[in-house]
Amino acid sequence: MKLHEYQSKAIFAKYGIPIPKGTIAENAEAARQVASQLGKKVVIKSQVLVGGRGKAGGIKVAATPDDAETIADQILGMTIKGLPVRKVLVDEAINIAREIYLGVVVDRATRRATMMGSAAGGVEIEEVARVSPEKIIRVAIDPAFGLQDYQARELAFAIGIDKANVREFTAIATGLYRAFVDVDASLAEINPLVVTGEGKLIAADGKIVLDDNALYRHLDLEQLRDVDEESSEEQQARKAGLSYVKLDGNIGCMVNGAGLAMATMDVIKFYGGEPANFLDIGGGAKADKVKIALEIILSDPNVKAVLFNIFGGITRGDEVARGIVEGLKGVKTNVPMVARIVGTNAEEGRKILANANMLTAETLEEGAQKAVAAARGQV
Repeated sequence: MKLHEYQSKAIFAKYGIPIPKGTIAENAEAARQVASQLGKKVVIKSQVLVGGRGKAGGIKVAATPDDAETIADQILGMTIKGLPVRKVLVDEAINIAREIYLGVVVDRATRRATMMGSAAGGVEIEEVARVSPEKIIRVAIDPAFGLQDYQARELAFAIGIDKANVREFTAIATGLYRAFVDVDASLAEINPLVVTGEGKLIAADGKIVLDDNALYRHLDLEQLRDVDEESSEEQQARKAGLSYVKLDGNIGCMVNGAGLAMATMDVIKFYGGEPANFLDIGGGAKADKVKIALEIILSDPNVKAVLFNIFGGITRGDEVARGIVEGLKGVKTNVPMVARIVGTNAEEGRKILANANMLTAETLEEGAQKAVAAARGQV
């Protein structure tokens, strides 16, 4: 789950990270009032959960409150990469002397949180990694001890922080790591961390991505979710407790288990097909949840075939099969379907689906080949 810039910076501030003065506005008049209260040049920043806001015209400087009102009115009427701008952040303009990148991410290779810093701030870190990977300095953090001051200082020197700012940088880096841990984030970044003309450090922009699996511990943060970012299918899946991500292919996938779902998608691509979604119904899904999952898959007009890949461990094969049949009763479709069920009560499940005139497969390879052929109209 992604947080908006204004939400992320509000969390940063709680951990002692300096942020610009400013507040959110939902209409042009409110933006004017904020700019008037700040009494100086401001930056009007669209609040949408996509990158490239500046290039799209979603970030502009306003010299006066009247300018702030005019610009806010323009930005609030925009759609950036398919997302409507419903709020703008009105921040005081900063005298920028230098821009730095600072972030914490989960590094699965080292199985630790890793802090990254770069002198090339203000640019998407993925672009820096692609063009100049040597400019990114990484510090692996021992979870038993947390970020140590010496690590923050070494990072500061490595990215060229002036000696006068090292102590301030260390405090910001420590605060960023604490925020990352406390909110169960998978990513927390400041980009850019600005060195002002007055020689101060300030987080001009911020981003936090929360681990969905830990949201049950943060019900207050769950309330910050921006539903505009999700498709209606993703919203429906989340409410049903399903893990669903829409993709651009034409073969719908229903699988129980995230790892098995990824493997299923890989095998579909291996045989020349393109998955239409990632969908994990979970280990103990019953017929009602399977029915909802099927309805979500078939709501995608691009789907030309559906592949069910079910391992009957906790989930019984016959239970899933009944859910599929039940789901088909409420959905009018002529989309061909292929089912591969193994494990607990797999034979009973295959019989149920065969009686419902569905294609069945003994192996994943066979199922994927049949699904690809069906999507091409060859079955």
